[in-house]
Amino acid sequence: MTKEIEISSLDLRYESCRMKNPEVEGRLLSLISQRGIQEPLEGVDLPEARVLLNGFKRYRCARKLQIHTVPYICLGNEEVMGIVNLLRALNSKVLSILEQARFLDELNKGRGLSVAEIASELSRSKPWVSMRLGLIAEMSPAVSKEIFSGRFPVYSYIYDLRPFMRMNGVKKEQIDQFVRAVSGKKLSVREIGQLAHGCFRGPESFRNEILKGNLALSLEQVREAVADSQGCSEFERVLIKDLELTQKYMQRVMGKSQDPRIKTRAFHAQSHLLTAGILSRTTAFTQTLKQLHDRNGQA
Repeated sequence: MTKEIEISSLDLRYESCRMKNPEVEGRLLSLISQRGIQEPLEGVDLPEARVLLNGFKRYRCARKLQIHTVPYICLGNEEVMGIVNLLRALNSKVLSILEQARFLDELNKGRGLSVAEIASELSRSKPWVSMRLGLIAEMSPAVSKEIFSGRFPVYSYIYDLRPFMRMNGVKKEQIDQFVRAVSGKKLSVREIGQLAHGCFRGPESFRNEILKGNLALSLEQVREAVADSQGCSEFERVLIKDLELTQKYMQRVMGKSQDPRIKTRAFHAQSHLLTAGILSRTTAFTQTLKQLHDRNGQA
């Protein structure tokens, strides 16, 4: 049941579990200034506090507009059940996958619920819960801060950065440095993806330019490389594609080879034959690649 409450009575302890989006919040501020708050805020009523779980953007807008009372719905009288009710109601509609992960992490680490217990409460599978817990566990505090502040897009982290985190030789500190370098610069998801690929796949000089903050120069280099590729012959375009695939599958093999899920005798038997064939060609392949690299530098 919706009721009006004093905004000053709300406890914001879970604000860090929700992502900020300045653009969306700006539009919401304008809408609320004209029509007021239409959708109730949601939280749990504890004996010592009324804890907000959903509606932080509306809360901040109300504060800016000096609105003292807001519509509110109680999701329960206990934090665990309130979070469970929130996840049940909103996980496919409002909460991003990382917001889901933050709340699940609170249930798991903060409240001591097992993966099986959480899955049962939410009517979800254990892999669904485990995947999200793993997602938040592998994220460093520096990256988490930039994402949840709205300065770095979730999509870029999941689809551009996470694959590099599984590569040998790419450390968490390097991911942190990249995220700090590009966060809050109003880059598109595409531009961040281009910079990420150049940073972790390209030469050290390209990475250094990004970390120095020379993002415009780095993006120009990417655009020039793309433009140059349009002047290639058909044979050259095919070879470029082959090189891209080689690089891609080298990363995939390096990332998957240490996976503990590799167990069956059938896999080991087939893999043993294939790796022997690949290793027998490694010296010749590396020498050919070096020759091509030298030719490229002299062109």
